[in-house]
Amino acid sequence: MYHRVSLRAVLAVLLAVTLVASCGILRRTHRVPDDLIPVFRSAATAYGILTPAQLAAQARVESKFDARAVSHAGARGIMQFLPTTWAAFGLDGNEDGVADPLDPRDAILSAAYYESRLAEQVAHLPGDRVSLILAAYNAGPDAVRLAGGIPDIGETQAYVTKVRDWADTYSDQL
Repeated sequence: MYHRVSLRAVLAVLLAVTLVASCGILRRTHRVPDDLIPVFRSAATAYGILTPAQLAAQARVESKFDARAVSHAGARGIMQFLPTTWAAFGLDGNEDGVADPLDPRDAILSAAYYESRLAEQVAHLPGDRVSLILAAYNAGPDAVRLAGGIPDIGETQAYVTKVRDWADTYSDQL
């Protein structure tokens, strides 16, 4: 009997230590990388469409802040630009002479610029402006216009919800 209690106590302590340790890890993964904070702030200020927290939330949902991410559809970088979208809207955010979707400074500024254009395309539609812009970023502006709002596409609806939820998480940091 004494042996069982000791084993249970040890297991309980190990479980508690694991939970406490993982909380610190979770906190770190629920934060915007420090080096990107000024980039999100600058991009949000430049175009005034989304807040820094909303742009950061998009990066989290799109790539988990991985500047080298490549999707199965060929979207690239922290903001997951398709090559055709990048060709039309990619900017040289860090002014090094090259607009590169794999450079977070270029991609984040380009996303803010692209969303300023999307805002114009969905301005006449009813509904929450930010949600419409996010839906257009995910599904394309034509899908949003044809639907007369957020399209009935599960992936797009989930995308809008996830970005808004992450933006709430990041609002204190940004």
